[in-house]
Amino acid sequence: MPGMSSGLDVNNPAVVAAFRSALLHQGIAALLIFAVLSVAWVAIRDWAPRPASGPDAGPGAGPAGAAEPGWRRVLRVGFGLLWLLDGILQAQPGMAVGLPSQVIEPTATSSPGWVQHLVNWAGTAWSYHPVQAGAAAVWIQVGIGLWLLFAARGPLSRLAGIASIGWGLIVWVFGESLGGILAPGLSFLTGAPGAAAFYCVAGALIALPARAWASPCLGRLFPGGLGVLAAGMAVLQAWPGRGFWQGSIQGQPGSLTSMVQSMAATPQPRPLAAMASGAASFVRAHGFAVNLAAVIALALAGAALTAAAVLGGGPASRGGRLARAGVAALAVLCLANWILVQDFGFFGGLGTDPNSMIPVVLLAIAAYLALIRVPAPVPAPAGTVPAQRRQRIRAAALPASLAATGVRTMLSASAIGVIILGAVPMAAAQASSSASPILAESIDGSSAPLSSPAPPIALADEHGRPVSLASLRGKAVLLTFLDPVCVTQCPIEAQEFKQADALLGADAGQVEMVAVNLNPLYSSTAYTSAFDRAEGLGGMRNWLFLTGRPAQLQPVWRAYGQAAQTLPAGSMLGHSDSAFVIDRSGQLREELNFDPGPGTAATESSFATELAAAARHALGAR
Repeated sequence: MPGMSSGLDVNNPAVVAAFRSALLHQGIAALLIFAVLSVAWVAIRDWAPRPASGPDAGPGAGPAGAAEPGWRRVLRVGFGLLWLLDGILQAQPGMAVGLPSQVIEPTATSSPGWVQHLVNWAGTAWSYHPVQAGAAAVWIQVGIGLWLLFAARGPLSRLAGIASIGWGLIVWVFGESLGGILAPGLSFLTGAPGAAAFYCVAGALIALPARAWASPCLGRLFPGGLGVLAAGMAVLQAWPGRGFWQGSIQGQPGSLTSMVQSMAATPQPRPLAAMASGAASFVRAHGFAVNLAAVIALALAGAALTAAAVLGGGPASRGGRLARAGVAALAVLCLANWILVQDFGFFGGLGTDPNSMIPVVLLAIAAYLALIRVPAPVPAPAGTVPAQRRQRIRAAALPASLAATGVRTMLSASAIGVIILGAVPMAAAQASSSASPILAESIDGSSAPLSSPAPPIALADEHGRPVSLASLRGKAVLLTFLDPVCVTQCPIEAQEFKQADALLGADAGQVEMVAVNLNPLYSSTAYTSAFDRAEGLGGMRNWLFLTGRPAQLQPVWRAYGQAAQTLPAGSMLGHSDSAFVIDRSGQLREELNFDPGPGTAATESSFATELAAAARHALGAR
C-alpha cells in the first residue's frame, strides 16, 4: 500500500543502531522513574504520619473490600505477562522498519478498501518515524504489563484494565486490520477475530468494579459468551466453499495448508521448522480430517460452555463438569493449533505476540473459575465505613495520603510513567507530517561538516537575470546540482527542496534554494524554466535554477566536486547527488549526500526534513 514502506531493509544498520540507542536511553529513563518514585515514596513514608492500615494493607483485601477472585487474578497476571512478552518482542531489531511493510500491510491486503486506507494511515505514520514508533510500542506494552501485575485491586487496577482495552483496540484496528473479520478466509485456527480483541475482552473484565466480582450474572455470562464464540467459529470453520475442507485444491494448497506452510517458512530453530513442515504436509494430505476435528472440538467446547452457563453450579455440579469439559476441549484445540498451525507466532524477528491461542486459553480458564468459584464479599464491620470515609477526608492532605500509599500503588505509578514515556514520543511523531531524518541518514550516511568559504558562483536564473552567490549574502543557501532534462532522480530531489521550503515555514524567507544546471548539452534557460514548470517550482519565491554557457558552468562544477557523464545521444548517464549548506556569511557548513535511494514517500520526506534542519542550523535558529 502507498506510504507503508520506507524502502529500507528491515535490518538497516543505521536504523537498527538508532532504535537500540532509543531503547537504551528510554530504558535508563524508565529506571530513573522507578528510582525517583521509590525514593520519594520512602522519604514521604518516613517523614509523614500514616494510619495503621492503608489501601494496600493486608494480602490483597482492604478492610471494606472484597478479595480478588481467582478468575480476575488469572486474567490480570496472565495478560500482564503477555503484554510484557509483546513489549519484548517489539524490541526486536527488525521491528522499526519491518512492522508496517511486512506485518501490517500483508494483514490488511485482503480486507476491504476502507480498512486498507485506515490501516495505511497508521502504517505510513510508523514508516515516517520508525525509531520513535518502534520504541514507543515497546514501552507502552511493557508499562501496561507491569501495571497489570502490580495493581491487584482498587481504582488503579481497574484503570490498568482500561489501558489494556485502549491499546488493545489500537493494535486490533491498525495492527491487525480489525482482526481480519472483514477479509475472506476468516478462521479461528488462523487467529480470528484477532489476538488483540481478546486482550480487550480481558481488559474489560479486569476493569469491572469490585461489586461485579461476586455477581452470579457475571459467572454465567463469561463462560456463556465464550461458548457462543466457540460455537460461531465452529459454524464458520464448517462452512463449505471456504477451502478448509480440502488440504489442496486443484494441486494448490488449501486455506489451512497455506497458513501452515507460510509459518513453516518463518526463520526459527530447525526442530520447530521440521515440526511445522511436517504439520503442513499432514494437513495437505488429510485436510478433511483435520478440519473435521477442529469443527468438532469447537462445537463441543461451545455447547459445553453455553450449557454450563445456563446450569451454573459448583465444581461437582453438572454445570461445573460441563464447564471443565468445554475448557479442556478448547484448551487442547488451542494448544495444538498454537504449536502446529500458528507455529508459536513469535519467531522470525517480526513476530509481535504469541498469537491468539494463549489468550483464548487464559479466558477459558478464567471463565471456568468465574462460573464455579464466586467469592463472597468480605463484610465491613458495622459502623466502620462512615468512619473510614471521615478518616480519608481528614487525611486528604497530600503528605498523609502519600504516606498511606502501599508499594503496589507506587509500582503502579511507576508503570504509568513508563507508558507515558512511550506515549509522548509516539503522539509527537503522529503529529508531525514530515519523516524522521534517520531514513535519509540510513541511505546516505550523516552529513559531512565543512568550514571554508563557498566557491563563487555567477550565473543566470530561469529568467535570464544574473545571480551571484555573493548577492545572496545574508541568507542561508541550500545548493544542489540538477539536470533539467532528467526524469528520474532530479525531479525527486527538486520536490525534496520544495518540501523543505514548506517545512521551514517563517524561516523560508531567510533561506535561498539554489540549483545549478549540471547538463552541458541542455544549458539554456528554456530547459531550466521548463523543469520548474513541470515540477511546480514557479510559486517558490526563494527558488533559483541557475545556468549559463558550458564554459561558465564547468568551473562551478569543478569547484564543488560535481561530475556527470553523458551518452552520445545527449541523455544523462549519471551524475553526482549532493547538497551543500552555506551560511549567511558565505561559509560552507555541510555537504549532504543527496541520493534519493528507494525514492519512497517516507524517504523523500526524510531528505526534506534533513534539508530544513540543516538550513535552520545555518541560520543559527537551532
